[in-house]
Amino acid sequence: MSTASIDTAGTATARPTLHLVRWTVTSGSNVQSRGAVVIASGDHQWEGSAEGNGPVAALYRAVDAALADVLAGSPRLIAYDVHAVTESPDSEALVTVKIAPPATAGGGRASGRFRAEARNENIIAASVEAYIDALNELLRDERWAGATEAAGNRRRAETAAAAARRAARKAKLDEGSAEPDPTAWFEP
Repeated sequence: MSTASIDTAGTATARPTLHLVRWTVTSGSNVQSRGAVVIASGDHQWEGSAEGNGPVAALYRAVDAALADVLAGSPRLIAYDVHAVTESPDSEALVTVKIAPPATAGGGRASGRFRAEARNENIIAASVEAYIDALNELLRDERWAGATEAAGNRRRAETAAAAARRAARKAKLDEGSAEPDPTAWFEP
């Protein structure tokens, strides 16, 4: 999923946006809630899991964990509001979220307020969708241009480096181990 923006030359440019691929949450009366998410943007994918004092908190923390490299920290939740759209137990929930950039964001990236809302019959789904939409608003800001791409490239580089380290360790182990000779113990 991408959004179009106009650059300084007046040309429309596409920017990748975050897409919630899937989420799961477990919650109960005497247990800590646990959430997990998979988020994608263009060719990049991030996964995160976390615990929270309820299902929404657990999912928001999981999103923050997944996107820590993109945002260089966790966004600050300024407001969270839930309303029933109609007077029915089956009513859609309208969730509004307002966030600020992470406190660790530097320079111009440290300022701004970003708001989004989502509707869904499932309050938890509406909550996580609104949070992702608010993050997309933040990432559409010119000051955040290239953040998802840079984090995705950094992650690919880290993955390639980890694969190279594993190959080097395997090669080191392999060079020290010769094929044993099963008849050698017969020799005096």
